[in-house]
Formats: sequence, structure tokens, C-alpha cells
Amino acid sequence: MSLVSRRTVLGALASTPFWSMSSVWAQSSALKISHQFPGGSISEGDFRDRLTRMFAAEVGKRTNGSLKFEIYPGSSLMKTNSQFSALRKGALDFSLVPLNYAGGEVPEVNIGLMPGLVTSYEQGAAWKNAEVGKELSRILLDKGVIIVSWIWQAGGVASRTKPIVDPADAKGLKIRGGSREMDLILKEAGAAVVTLPSNEIYAAMQTGAMDAAMTSSTSLISFRLEEVSKSLTSGRDKAYWYMLEPLMISKATFDRLTKEQQAAVMAVGADMEKFAESAARLDDSGVAAVYMKAGAKVVDLNAATVKKWQDIARNTAWKDYAAKNENCAKLLKLAEKLL
Repeated sequence: MSLVSRRTVLGALASTPFWSMSSVWAQSSALKISHQFPGGSISEGDFRDRLTRMFAAEVGKRTNGSLKFEIYPGSSLMKTNSQFSALRKGALDFSLVPLNYAGGEVPEVNIGLMPGLVTSYEQGAAWKNAEVGKELSRILLDKGVIIVSWIWQAGGVASRTKPIVDPADAKGLKIRGGSREMDLILKEAGAAVVTLPSNEIYAAMQTGAMDAAMTSSTSLISFRLEEVSKSLTSGRDKAYWYMLEPLMISKATFDRLTKEQQAAVMAVGADMEKFAESAARLDDSGVAAVYMKAGAKVVDLNAATVKKWQDIARNTAWKDYAAKNENCAKLLKLAEKLL
């Protein structure tokens, strides 16, 4: 490019209002949505992948095509544990990822998988508009991330050996808990903890590197863990394992959108929450049938058993989390108001 033409281009850029550049960017660039789950279609497959596709289609419709999206399932765009950091830096537009995966970077988010703190979908759904949800949103915004869809999932335990029901059943086994806090109660119960994302559980159980894994009902199905399991502890009735797995947008990306586009993103995100809860509940029930068909023993939890795990959590995970910093202590107190 000649010096004259370069000056012409730079001059034009300098004289273009920021909002105009923002609008041009938003209309011409496809926004990237990344997640770790198996890819499918808008009507079939893991509901978390379906949700991202439904979200993209509806936002595109409401913005008259000014916003376009590219979906990257199966951590095909970047590694699972890199997604939250990429959101913060503006290197990724959207991610649907377990919030607690970022606990090493932002300790406050570990409340998203705090054993025994959420014991029903109704209670989890109440977080969004309650004090705890507003405080968590404030902390995330300060870190450069905005929750678009609040998604909760119950979980269970797939095991290569006996069912993991009471805390005593975990003693001596190598178990994946899914968060620092889950690991703390497993250690208290006498288990050896294994740390890895859900898309790596199958290989670890297949090789015997891990005896059992706690994960969401949807992941128990989508990652075909019934093929390497002899028993399942279901979350279809009672559960002490509820995970916040939101669809999030980078604040840097959000700020570049027009007001109308921002409104569409948040409105559709809120609409997706009903679908997510319904789909998660269906998977809580469906996972039992999948494992029974594969020949696994399926057991359920009762209120007394949930309380045993909750009592351990209060004295280990909850105390450890509250001691991290003032934000963590405040979030825990606010969450306990909903118990």
C-alpha cells in the first residue's frame, strides 16, 4: 500500500465514530461459541449443543441476520479449561462451560458446584434474581464475563465397581468430583480424587486410572460412560450434585454490539433457560434407562443420604470456600438464604 493510500485509510478509520465501527464489526463477523460437549444438530444430540444452536438461530432471526454465529463443539476451537480465560480476554465470544472450571483463576466461581448447597432445580433457578445471583453476576462482570443463560444440571455417579451412594462407599476409590469443593468431601470420605474435564472421563475409566466419576446426567449419557460402568447413582429424584453451567459472553464482545443486538442476546438467553431445565430433567430420568439397558445397576438417593453428604460439605467444602476471600464468604451466606 502506498503512503498516500495508507494515510487515506488511517484517516478514514480515525474519523469513523466508534459506534459505527462497532456496528460494522457486529454485522460482518461471525461470533464464535465454544463448548466441550459432543456436536449434534438443533433437534438432536446433547441438549447443551442444541441450546447453542437454537440460541444462534433465534438471535440471528431477531437481529435480522446482523449477528451470525459459528458453533465449535467438542473443544474443537480451544481446550476446555482455556475457554473462561479466553472469554475474559475477549479472545472468545461465547462459551457454555461449567463455571467451576475457572475456580483456579477466579475462586468465587467454585460456588457453581458446591456440594449440598443446591438440592433442586427450583432452588437453582431462584439464584438468577436473588441476591446471590446478582452478586455473582457483579463479580463476573468485573472479570469481563456476562452470564447469558443460567443453566443448572443435576448429576450422578458412574462407577466401574459398586454404586457410590453413602459417603462410606467412596473410601479407597479413585473418583472424579468435578470441582475443588467436591474433591474436598470425597477426600473426607476416604477417596483419592482425580481432576479432569468431563470429556476426558471415558478414557480414564476405560484404562482404570479412575474408578468412578461424578458428572451431570447429560454428560453421563453424551460421553457414553455406560460402556465403562457397572453401576450408576442417579440424580433423578434427589441429588447433592447440582452444577451451574451457563452460556456466557465476553464483556468485550458484548460492548461491541449495538443496543438492539445486546437486548436480543440477553432476551434469547433468558428464553433458553426453560428449555435447559426441561432437557436437564429429561436426562436425569433418561440416564437410568440408558445404564439399565447396558446392564449396569442403577440406584437412587433419598433425603437422608443427601443430608449425609451435605453435613460433610458444611464442615469441609463450605468452610474452605468461605475462607478464600470476602466475596466467597458473602456468596455462601447469600446462597444459604435459599436453602
